[in-house]
Amino acid sequence: MGINLQKGQRVDLTKGNAGLNKIKVGLGWDPVGQAKSGGFLGGLFSGGSGAGGGKDVDCDASVLMLQEDKLVAGDDIVYFGKLKSKCSSVQHSGDNRTGDGDGDDEVITIELGAVPAQFNKLVFVVNIYDAAGRKQHFGMIQNAYIRVYDDKTGNELIRYNLTDNYSDLTTLVCGEIYRHGNEWKFAAVGNGTNDMKLGDVARRYQ
Repeated sequence: MGINLQKGQRVDLTKGNAGLNKIKVGLGWDPVGQAKSGGFLGGLFSGGSGAGGGKDVDCDASVLMLQEDKLVAGDDIVYFGKLKSKCSSVQHSGDNRTGDGDGDDEVITIELGAVPAQFNKLVFVVNIYDAAGRKQHFGMIQNAYIRVYDDKTGNELIRYNLTDNYSDLTTLVCGEIYRHGNEWKFAAVGNGTNDMKLGDVARRYQ
């Protein structure tokens, strides 16, 4: 059974999990007014109709690959427009534009052993596509979560349900996977920002 985390907590990912290499990071959310039985983002993204003037809230998950906690190149971002990292160690499942349905809405597959040594941290963010134009924010979604599970067995290792009030915020930094010596750890972040575009988020790490 996986570990349920609270905001700010950190936990070992590979230590004690001999042989763990390929993992999946699942992120999930629901439109306000809908319920979902599963999903890694358990409570705060409204991803469907009924908000923002009747428009779907299109949440997009992305991964920033950092070197010494800095984003060195735009090529080090994996998102719906670039589904695989240059090194092929990080791969995105593709865009889910509504958040409807059970389970994870977007999934990132990571081969930890193939992540080049210069990258010390992977940051998982979710932002609302065209938030300004659609006048949408994360108060319009619910049941947001991020979870990590073993690609081979499907066993859930870590889950973090995002339960803060993210009303009027347009981007959410959900969690981080980072190196700690020869091991990898996970940090539950859960911080919201007013960044309107992925590029705005990226500049925070430059």
